[in-house]
Amino acid sequence: MSAVDRILDKALRGERLNLEDSVTLFESNEVEKMGHAADIMMKRVHPDPITTFVIGRNVNYTNVCDTYCTFCAFYRVPGHKEGYTLPDDVIFQKIKETEDVGGTEILMQGGTNPYLPFDYYTNLLKGIKQRFPNITMHSFSPAEIRKMVEVSGLSLEQVMRELKAAGLDSLPGGGAEILDDRIRSKISRHKGTWRDWMDVMQMAHKIGMNTTATMVIGFGESMEERALHMLRIRDAQDECIANGYDSKGFLAFIPFTFQPDNTGLKRERETPEAYLKTVAIGRLVLDNVPNLQSSWVTMGPEVGKLSLSYGCNDFGSTMMEENVVSSAGAVHKVNITSILQLIREAGKIPAQRNTRYETLRVFEEGSQVERDFVMQN
Repeated sequence: MSAVDRILDKALRGERLNLEDSVTLFESNEVEKMGHAADIMMKRVHPDPITTFVIGRNVNYTNVCDTYCTFCAFYRVPGHKEGYTLPDDVIFQKIKETEDVGGTEILMQGGTNPYLPFDYYTNLLKGIKQRFPNITMHSFSPAEIRKMVEVSGLSLEQVMRELKAAGLDSLPGGGAEILDDRIRSKISRHKGTWRDWMDVMQMAHKIGMNTTATMVIGFGESMEERALHMLRIRDAQDECIANGYDSKGFLAFIPFTFQPDNTGLKRERETPEAYLKTVAIGRLVLDNVPNLQSSWVTMGPEVGKLSLSYGCNDFGSTMMEENVVSSAGAVHKVNITSILQLIREAGKIPAQRNTRYETLRVFEEGSQVERDFVMQN
């Protein structure tokens, strides 16, 4: 039995994979074999043949940023003529359009804008919740939260609690990139250490807020650094569970590939095989994170569909609007009808969920539920 076979057998027996196991998998090219094991693991957690998706919109409220990541094509430095902060009424209109098509989630993210005071965020959240009480605000990355701590002079816990009281429901995992300081110091040295990112996430868990975790491959990181990223997420999830917080911690893991176009960091794009391998290893290593989300926005619909047999149980968001990865050359757009079709082509039944991964409606093919929904959209 090969080393990879032994590791996959270990995972399927319910034993935890360690750093050495994870590195061995990352260094192997037996991607289909890993995908098969990951698919078995996924079906143990999600035995029904259902793939979920959320109807949501990305609202990039500002592109002004003083973090200066070399891999980002979206941001503009403070004072740049192309810098913007959206007026509140424009944000409200975007949310109304989302709600009108059955959307439930707003992923509001932007740059670390030094011109915005902390009450900008709390007042905006309050205004949104007054107008749209049923919309889930899954918003602000850890880097943005840390900027709010800086401009407010408050502690991290005070900032998080005030945001939650104002209407922040859930925290997305943006800005994780690779959770290791060697690579972070090269690509985003102003964004902080991997511990800075994790401290924000663990504070969110402490105060009862759910989060997600991302991972971006293709910055020149080592296979060990990719493995460490996953193990650090798993350790933090263990801690959340052990502490008995009123939070489920990381609800999902979302890996994707670096998009190099129009950025200051010139690297070759990672292959679909490297992406699918990362997805499969994520399912095998992160045994305490329930959901694995496909990244069709960066990889394209066909690879996204294939990922549903490599450990993913979720197709992510409809992404009515997205400006960050699209600025770097990711141009894949999929409407709701196409999402239903792609999920079915993968042999699954599509279902709409909310941010908490609770199923809202199942789209049995040809059902009245689907006919009414497609007509509405």
